[in-house]
Amino acid sequence: MNEDDSALIEPVSQSIGTIKQLIDLIRSELTPLEMNVIIALITTDVHWRDIIEKLATESVSDIQDFLWQVQLRFYFEEAPDVDEVKVRQVNSALSYGYEYIGAPSRLVVTPLTERCYLTISSALHIHLGAAPAGPAGTGKTETVKDLSKALAIQCVVFNCSEQVEIKIMGRLFAGLAQQGAWTCLDEFNRIDVEVLSAVSYTHLTLPTICSV
Repeated sequence: MNEDDSALIEPVSQSIGTIKQLIDLIRSELTPLEMNVIIALITTDVHWRDIIEKLATESVSDIQDFLWQVQLRFYFEEAPDVDEVKVRQVNSALSYGYEYIGAPSRLVVTPLTERCYLTISSALHIHLGAAPAGPAGTGKTETVKDLSKALAIQCVVFNCSEQVEIKIMGRLFAGLAQQGAWTCLDEFNRIDVEVLSAVSYTHLTLPTICSV
């Protein structure tokens, strides 16, 4: 980043101008697909505008500044074998998934959402999972899904119940391992204790395998 504290003033103006152009465009005659794409763009662009304004307000000019490091950042990195896109946040570095996700809606990012992103990405970096907790209807599942969209990784939402058996969970984990997808186990506490024990053991072995 530029060491000039005023270097972010122009990007703020550019971001606001881009949002205004999208707002004008959304008022025109559009197909449902085009409408969904522009709504998702506006949602993400508003979040980026807020980030740039915050960096400008705090006079951030160093790439090592925590306000910059805590953001979800995308880098194209060249390598001797395969070039790839890396998604970085503080100390975590995750590979971009390149999964085609179409034109889905995006979540409005709040400070709490950003903290959840930071926690989940840090856990994934050390080959662990995350367990967002909170009252029903607060957006725990949607937060995980939106982070998977940002990383272009398929996220399979699995609704758990008392009828879930060990074989069902085994098939789920086998498919996830082959696909490289995420899973969000909704209502995880509803699983029977016997099945929960087997699932926990299976989940415990995954970080060990990934770290080898």
